[in-house]
Amino acid sequence: MTLLHKLLCCAALLQLTGAAADTVQIRITDQQGVPLEDAVAELQLSDPPRLQTPSEVAQKGLMFVPFVSAVQKGTAVEFPNQDKTRHHVYSFSPAKVFELKLYAGKPEAPVVFDKAGIVALGCNIHDYMQAYVYVGDSPYLAVSRADGTVVLNGVPAGTYKLQVWHPWQDAEQAPRALDVPATATIEVQLPVTRQQKPQKPKKGFGNSYN
Repeated sequence: MTLLHKLLCCAALLQLTGAAADTVQIRITDQQGVPLEDAVAELQLSDPPRLQTPSEVAQKGLMFVPFVSAVQKGTAVEFPNQDKTRHHVYSFSPAKVFELKLYAGKPEAPVVFDKAGIVALGCNIHDYMQAYVYVGDSPYLAVSRADGTVVLNGVPAGTYKLQVWHPWQDAEQAPRALDVPATATIEVQLPVTRQQKPQKPKKGFGNSYN
């Protein structure tokens, strides 16, 4: 494809979307105003485009990494095992029931998350291992960083419903209307009951974790 053809294609795409894309920044805190890590923000719309990108949840250091993931419905997620020991990954969540029996390295095929909802992950060998996959309808979703911020790039102008979620939230939150482009960082307070994230047990007498 020539450079002229590429430019024409880009121009046609902009005409179809009707507006240039924008960056939306959201800051999520708990009820005390403390930044909330591992929260998900999703900009929902009635007819979302399909922009799935590959994703993975690794087993590393006898933990799931990351603790919380956010993917669009239809995304194929890899589950590479980077540990020396084998893992048995599973979920009984209504949004996705699956099982990857004892394996090392990389499973033969990724797991396709084809239904929106919350998927809780576990390991049959190491019961302290826990993680979550938030599956949204929209491609405009991400997980908050340690400072509580979520940055969503490439969001077309329009009106959306902002949905936020965290595994420790006290109650389900109703979505709120949000217009893009947004003139400032969107502040969201999400009441949670703080817990300790899953941790690998310390080695000791009678402890078989390795």
